[in-house]
Amino acid sequence: MKITLKRIPLAVLFALCPGLTTVETFAQDKTERQPQPQLNDKLLPEDGLRRRTTAPATQRDTESADKVLKITEPPVIDPGPIGGPPSDAIPLFSGQDLSQWRSGSGGEAKWKVEKGVMEVNGTGNIVTTEQFGDLQVHVEWASPSEVKGEGQGRGNSGVYLQGRYEIQVLDSYQNKTYANGQAGALYGMAAPLVNACRKPGEWQTYDIIFHPPRQSPDGSLVAGSVTVLHNGVLVQDHVTIAGQSTTAAAFKGAVAKGPLMLQDHGNPVRYRNIWIRRL
Repeated sequence: MKITLKRIPLAVLFALCPGLTTVETFAQDKTERQPQPQLNDKLLPEDGLRRRTTAPATQRDTESADKVLKITEPPVIDPGPIGGPPSDAIPLFSGQDLSQWRSGSGGEAKWKVEKGVMEVNGTGNIVTTEQFGDLQVHVEWASPSEVKGEGQGRGNSGVYLQGRYEIQVLDSYQNKTYANGQAGALYGMAAPLVNACRKPGEWQTYDIIFHPPRQSPDGSLVAGSVTVLHNGVLVQDHVTIAGQSTTAAAFKGAVAKGPLMLQDHGNPVRYRNIWIRRL
């Protein structure tokens, strides 16, 4: 007679084959006697001293660990009032005098200083007595309240980084001109992302982050960059500075450090609250 095991109940199967019960019981007992792994979520002091045995540390792991170890707390500064200057800034013009400036042609700076403001007066460009490399600079300026001229003839001046790269100052409020020559432009090279100009006579701000081009060890030139916020609005976003000076620059050629220059373009543009931070 042929017996189909699939149809035989387990109870009958164990009755016919008592050895199966013994095997099952032995397997169950063996499982119960086998030690179970224990989870340990406590970090012991010696754990930090153990070497990893799973895989050797790579050079990248070592460099990352070194960077973590070298991280230090950033210095604490006083940001100062709205518009600065912060405590680690160098005041270039705080409304008193032009002691931080000299004439672009040599000698004393002769711009008009009155009521905390300095004003372009036709005596030529002025440059800082100190020189700067990587920097953050804050400049407040105002075009004349009385509107005269149009295009480039209206409230024209400029902030020259290292005396080489001009961020255009111009009354661009309802005043058409070429795109890379209006307020906030890297003059002749990059138009601003937007026109954020206030009305004539109103005070405006430039906040500029600048990294100059650098000479690499092999003699090649590594490009720098400039970022500009005009009245708090981003108008130049990490724009490349390849080393070529803009139009009417006082100096040529890429250098590690250079002076800040304010341009006399013949219009009575006013300036106040100018400060700079070395980066």
